[in-house]
Amino acid sequence: MGRYTDNPAAIRALVREAEVHKDTYVDPELFELEMEHLFANTWVYVGHASQVPNKGDFYTTTVGTEPVVMVRHTDDSIRVLFNRCPHKGVKVAGETCGNTGKFFRCPYHAWTFKTDGSLLSIPLKKGYENTGFECCEASGGMAAVKAVHVYRDFVFCRLNPEGISFEDYFGQSLSTIDFMVDRSPQGKLEVVGGVLRYINRCNWKMLVDNQTDTTHPMVVHESSAGTAASTWSQVPAGTPKPMAVEVFTPFVSSYEFFDESGLRVWPNGHGHDGVGRSIHSDYSGIPGYTEAMVAAYGEERTKAILGEARHNTILFPNLTMKGPIQTMRIFKPIAVDKTLVESWTFRLVGAPDLLLERTLMYNRLINAPTSVVAHDDTEVYERAQEALKSRGRDWMNLYRSYDPKEPRNEAHFETNGTNELQMRNQMRAWAHFMTVSMEQKSEGSAA
Repeated sequence: MGRYTDNPAAIRALVREAEVHKDTYVDPELFELEMEHLFANTWVYVGHASQVPNKGDFYTTTVGTEPVVMVRHTDDSIRVLFNRCPHKGVKVAGETCGNTGKFFRCPYHAWTFKTDGSLLSIPLKKGYENTGFECCEASGGMAAVKAVHVYRDFVFCRLNPEGISFEDYFGQSLSTIDFMVDRSPQGKLEVVGGVLRYINRCNWKMLVDNQTDTTHPMVVHESSAGTAASTWSQVPAGTPKPMAVEVFTPFVSSYEFFDESGLRVWPNGHGHDGVGRSIHSDYSGIPGYTEAMVAAYGEERTKAILGEARHNTILFPNLTMKGPIQTMRIFKPIAVDKTLVESWTFRLVGAPDLLLERTLMYNRLINAPTSVVAHDDTEVYERAQEALKSRGRDWMNLYRSYDPKEPRNEAHFETNGTNELQMRNQMRAWAHFMTVSMEQKSEGSAA
């Protein structure tokens, strides 16, 4: 047994008021405990309903490192199943997506399962007669994730059958999804444009930390976005600004800009920067879009929806959303020092196609494997992952704008945009959800 297994006190000691121990990013034992506890106790994003529009449609993914399959059942509900045959453990759904019809078929021994996971048939079933098979675990079929919630077509699950409710976990942070969906005149999103995937050789939490770190863009992106901004400044006055320049150059906005943009935090590790203004606030208008929104929502509601330009929203543990540009990234842990990044784009149903063009261009320019912006961050992540193994220091510093009296569990709290409060908020949530089931287990054993 290692230092942290069944030792919640040792895990909580890794998170101080404004410091985090380096083990949280480099220790393989802690990574395995994250998969066992953190990603099981929290509500984790699985997929979007538009990915499985028809009965029998499925999409395979991971929750933590657990392989799961999201499927549209025969009653039109969305189910999430552990992607494992109960016979010999083979992954049943091998493709990323497709349509399985009315049942899944294991490719090893042809056991079949309904799209709710229940066992449908077994070849030569008489071989199991009078064996007690009906009482064994395998007779239940593919195990279903019991805690599944669909919110405005966004599908989340909690792997542990018992725990915090969906509503209590997310609270007011769901407003980010609301504002993103409501930017469609029809109040509906569709996943389009495929997905961009790449691997960062770093711990998954580094990417989460980065999303609300507003004191790095003008430094890390100086050579990329800074060069673009400098070049554009030399263009003759009155020259129409290309869409790429419009979305690229704000990355090197000043410290003052980001500080004044504001930060909002919610309980359980959720939060976002860009409260009042963000790098997405000053995009050019799209002909016909505001008119379509006003027709759908009225002028007052339209102004409120389009006035929300939140930069990065963290839905803890590993989902980040950009509502004003309709993009989303998922940071999928693979190993303690290896993370898969998935960048997704959405179409605003009923909105002009030019909005989708801007969304797709933004994703390619900023979030693609070949992006100069993402590449800047990648280098920093990998440098950090390597250097954190050194003996030079044991603690990572989160003291920027720290206040000993800062809130812990308020419904929401707003502060200046360069405050590292959201990072502290995330790590406090990390310590809680890492240990809550350990402590419950210990209490149960004592009883």
